[in-house]
Amino acid sequence: MRSGRRRGAAAALWAVAVLFLGACGKQVAGATDGASPLPWTTAEPSGVTGARLGADGRTLSLDTQVPSGARACVKDLKAVVTDRVNGAVWVQITFVSPEGDTRSGCTTQKPATARVRLPGPLGRQDLIVDHDTHFTLDGAKPPALRLCGRLGCHPPATGCTTHSYEQALVAADAPEHAYRDAEHCDGKWLVLDFSWRTGPACDDTSDPACSSALGDRWFFRAGKSGWVPFLESVRGGCRDVQRRQPRFPAALCGSLAPLPARLHPSYPPPSASPSVPSSASPSA
Repeated sequence: MRSGRRRGAAAALWAVAVLFLGACGKQVAGATDGASPLPWTTAEPSGVTGARLGADGRTLSLDTQVPSGARACVKDLKAVVTDRVNGAVWVQITFVSPEGDTRSGCTTQKPATARVRLPGPLGRQDLIVDHDTHFTLDGAKPPALRLCGRLGCHPPATGCTTHSYEQALVAADAPEHAYRDAEHCDGKWLVLDFSWRTGPACDDTSDPACSSALGDRWFFRAGKSGWVPFLESVRGGCRDVQRRQPRFPAALCGSLAPLPARLHPSYPPPSASPSVPSSASPSA
């Protein structure tokens, strides 16, 4: 009788031990809810804000932003050289993170630094990080490299040139693939008419859908870093622009015709619905 009780107690203790070890196994696996582990995936940083070159001309320190939260959010942060072509060294930054899972709590960002040693001195080559962030030594204050802007590392000089007009389109936030229709420029002031296609990709000029477009007109003044837009107006003549900027030369705006309605249609607000008179009250 006593041996049977002992066997029963031993079995119960064994069951508890199995449950305890099973629970420990789930915890080691990294699950947050005791059911499934968080998926860690490879990702790129949301942005690269700075680059510094070591005294050897080869060691790069790259300032970036990575996920952050209450738990561990980043591991294996690294930068690798992927190519040297077209006068530039290409570098890619990656890390592993569970930020894509809502359970991770990695909802904020924090600064981090990734380092890489180049195969040779950077020299006069530019640096391109993660395909679209461009740095250069030209005009930089060592050890930092200069972060280039939307117009590249060497923006065109402000003037009446094709490259300068392209800079004006960017400054006016013109739609991608917009093309210039007319320019009136004296080096200090600029009027730029441009338009962009809105129809399907087709070449049949007899089909109105293939030639449909919208357009706009912007006025600019020369600034230290390029053309600066200060007025959008589709009217002809000088009235609008000289009201905003009295010094704008009449030679550039006097002959301006209104922008064609087909390029800049107006959409007046709908008129108010006519009120419906209420029915007369029945006489008593």
